[in-house]
Amino acid sequence: MFDEDGSLDPLLKFLLYSVLALAIGKMLWEWLTEDVSRWITVDLWGLIGDHPWWTAFILTGGLLVFLMLVRLVAFVSGASAYVGRQDTFVAPGDDVAGADVLTFRMKELSSMSATGFEQACSDLLARDGFRSPRRVGGAGDLGVDVIARDGEDRLLILQCKQYQNPVGSGHVQKFNGTARPHHGADLPIMIALNGFTQPAINFAQHHQLILMGRSELKQWAHGQHLYNVLGVQSATQ
Repeated sequence: MFDEDGSLDPLLKFLLYSVLALAIGKMLWEWLTEDVSRWITVDLWGLIGDHPWWTAFILTGGLLVFLMLVRLVAFVSGASAYVGRQDTFVAPGDDVAGADVLTFRMKELSSMSATGFEQACSDLLARDGFRSPRRVGGAGDLGVDVIARDGEDRLLILQCKQYQNPVGSGHVQKFNGTARPHHGADLPIMIALNGFTQPAINFAQHHQLILMGRSELKQWAHGQHLYNVLGVQSATQ
């Protein structure tokens, strides 16, 4: 029923939306085939004339509810289509040096598409001065979403998980199987918007993988340098 990230299966989601659309269509058809003109010209206007203040109150409340629903749908469907630094979200806060620094709010990262989330991580690497950060995630990426090099020419391999639930040990094990053996990563870093399970953390510690959970991602997104957040030593930083 659910994908590994906690979302409804696409086929089930399509079926539910289809049933809902058919039900709404049936209701609209029955309503439109009745005497709509009489309802508008007689019943509705009579109601408004008898209760003008209540009508205004209901209309205002309905408009507010509609606007809230629009914003909610936009947030849930990932309407914040982040495509790169030309579409930057700037969110200065107490832990940000200045408004000209590229930063993201966590809700902005949550509302992005998976591709947008990877691009945001790539742009944060560029902000921190890493060389040639590039999003390479996609079909057949073998566990790499973003690559970059630091000032010491060390290769960073990032895998970015935007799952609703904490990332489990299975995903970390797969990343471990490709980050160093296949891609030659000097610093294999796995980022999870909503953190990791304890077995995943234990496995990563045993195999010297770097995990960035929600709290670390928040610090990085709010303006701190990646290596400061992760405690990575760098002679050039």
